[in-house]
Amino acid sequence: MLKPIVAIAALNGPACSGKLRLAQLFSTFVLFAFAFIGNAVAAERISAIRVWPAQDYTRITIESAQPIRHELLLVKNPDRLVLDLEGVAFESVQREIGDKILPSDPYIAQMRAGRYKPGVVRVVLDLKTEVRPQIFMLDPVGDYGHRLVLDVYPLVPVDPLMALLQKPEVKAEAEAPAADAAPGAAQAAAAPESRSESAAKAEPGAKPKPVVSRLVTIVVDAGHGGEDPGAKGRGGSREKNVTLTIAKKLKTIIDAEPNMRAVLTRDGDYFIPLQVRVQKARRVHADLFVSVHADAFVGSHARGSSVFALSERGATSTAAKLLAKRENESDLIGGVDLNVKDRYLAMTLADLSLTAQINDSLKLGKAVLSELGGVNDLHKGRVEQAGFAVLKAPDIPSILVETAFISNPDEERKLTDEAYQEKMAQAIFKGIKRYFTRNPPLARSTLAANQATD
Repeated sequence: MLKPIVAIAALNGPACSGKLRLAQLFSTFVLFAFAFIGNAVAAERISAIRVWPAQDYTRITIESAQPIRHELLLVKNPDRLVLDLEGVAFESVQREIGDKILPSDPYIAQMRAGRYKPGVVRVVLDLKTEVRPQIFMLDPVGDYGHRLVLDVYPLVPVDPLMALLQKPEVKAEAEAPAADAAPGAAQAAAAPESRSESAAKAEPGAKPKPVVSRLVTIVVDAGHGGEDPGAKGRGGSREKNVTLTIAKKLKTIIDAEPNMRAVLTRDGDYFIPLQVRVQKARRVHADLFVSVHADAFVGSHARGSSVFALSERGATSTAAKLLAKRENESDLIGGVDLNVKDRYLAMTLADLSLTAQINDSLKLGKAVLSELGGVNDLHKGRVEQAGFAVLKAPDIPSILVETAFISNPDEERKLTDEAYQEKMAQAIFKGIKRYFTRNPPLARSTLAANQATD
């Protein structure tokens, strides 16, 4: 506006010099006012800050309507992370931080924010230990806007196998030394039975035989979690909560069985990338991998339980193909840094010799499906197959169990009922036992030889 005002004043000659100065002052004021208003408008309001603590890592997600310009610094003595956010409204950051950091968070002691300099809000994370941070932006997806994701990893990654060995509930008497396994005894292990079943079959006065010749490890994967809620029921229930509850019940049942133990891929509400779930199963030398889910459909009429295995030749049905696509999108919703390459992400079915794994997975799936039929209707009477990323461990029989349709109001009520959850966990466990009855676990020495060539 300054140029038009000056031009008009100049036409009036020197007599209007006072008016010209007044006009210039007014135009300067207008420019500053517009600049102030513009900066206020440009200050992006943070819509949410979410914190997901876990033993593996703590994730902090900052959500907004527009991408956030940022800079991250790692500061020593004392250890802390400094995150500078450009062009964001300080009040919205201060409001959202609140008391988000829990005392139980293994890596972050405190989170605070302040005005660092004009246009920059500084967020400081006081750390409990040395960490390895990773930060990246996510484009809008699902119900989320733009997200700035800060993952705080320990400098020394958590070893799931070591963590498992340190747990007191592992039954030491169950483990048979691998060195004692005789050559060629790969299929000689006894089928897992309950202690009462084993005792009932024993001769009077005879000692019960061990359930299996070695400790069997079953990885139980609670689908979704954290930033990825999974499917939502009309009554407000979320798949990630249902799957975690059933997975924990299944773990309790398995751990109570002699010579069997269960490992959860997640034991709380946090996000685990699909390939990391596979990695965890392989690192604990799992004998089986069971992923627990609760299906959803666009309509509310779909119902019943299903079991899925991996496929080398495409999906066995359109529904299976769509389900695999939706489940594989968990990484996009939950938040995976696509710039970090992982060999499991790059795997294609052509790269793997999966025939044996898929055959065993189908056997396991059939055994579990037969037991689920005693608890709920079956959506399909056979095990279906598709390209599920979470089932791609090349050497571990893996299945995905859709316990029921959370999008069906009747089944949603079942899925949130503790008695039904217990029945579902018991049915999956009975299916696992039935599978081992017909397919005894390999001797550990054989497994070690196979993994050494991996």
